[in-house]
Amino acid sequence: MTPLAASRLTLTGIGLLVLLVVATGHGSSAMPPLRVIAALLGEGTRMDEVIVWTLRLPRICLAVLCGMALALAGALLQRVTRNPMAAPSILGVTDGAAFGVVAFLWVFSDAGNSLTVSIHWQPMAAALGAFAFAGIVAVMVRLDPAGKGPLRMILYGVALAALAKAMVTLMMILGPVYRASQALTWITGSVGAAHWSDVMILAAGLLLCVPVLWLMRHDLRQLSLDPESAFSSGLSTGRSQAAFLALSVLLTALAVSQVGAVGFIGLIAPHAARLLHGQFTPGYLASTALIGGALLLGADTLARTVAPPLELPAGALTALVGAPLFLWLLMKGRAVHA
Repeated sequence: MTPLAASRLTLTGIGLLVLLVVATGHGSSAMPPLRVIAALLGEGTRMDEVIVWTLRLPRICLAVLCGMALALAGALLQRVTRNPMAAPSILGVTDGAAFGVVAFLWVFSDAGNSLTVSIHWQPMAAALGAFAFAGIVAVMVRLDPAGKGPLRMILYGVALAALAKAMVTLMMILGPVYRASQALTWITGSVGAAHWSDVMILAAGLLLCVPVLWLMRHDLRQLSLDPESAFSSGLSTGRSQAAFLALSVLLTALAVSQVGAVGFIGLIAPHAARLLHGQFTPGYLASTALIGGALLLGADTLARTVAPPLELPAGALTALVGAPLFLWLLMKGRAVHA
């Protein structure tokens, strides 16, 4: 990594830490940054430490980790599909994972809205839903006689995402769902119901994925080549693409199982990282993860402070930024192919 890239990555990390301190201080009981830092270091008052460590920090850590997971998933999808508009939310993966979660809660809820199996199976349900919808998109694109262009993939993904949302809504209306009010948040995404156990699950999942990305970093870089050049360099293109797609779906499922169908983080963060580092530099994925964590943390902080005592869904705020960016990329792509 060049000194310039290292300095930019360091500044991005410092920016995320500053945002974390500011976000921890915002809430019904506002705290200045120095009090937040003292509480984080165990040198604050007992009340400050309870507010920071018990009430706010689980939510903040969950937002950062989920943002990182969604951002990395988007970066992998964009690299594998060679499509700058690819993202888990746009290709139906995010909503497929949300469908898996709500289907799990619907199937295993009794008449009293109590869950009949362990809630720890929820991430597995999210993964199954994400893989199912990603597989359907892949099959439809492969079987499409009109071609396999980026726009066709986007259209299939958008249609299946709408189908997943409709099915989630029907399940919420037609049957008992464990913690129905919380399950409703998976339609748009929210970080409100965070616990340290959720943070640990997500952190463990990310820690397992990072070594895989490190070991396959050269394969990921070679995928930037055209298929013939990548194959001639010794890369098994099909196998590498399948591995990275699976990893992207797993990262999306991990995030959605905890915070719901938060959209557009996987679209925005990779583009922002490319502006800082370029697409094929060593700092690109790390920068993407840091920016993704900052985006979701910033959205969640605004969601819980912009209109008190109401709390807005963080996914609605990410969509306010992500949807115009997606439309701009779509129009740019049409202009290029015109």
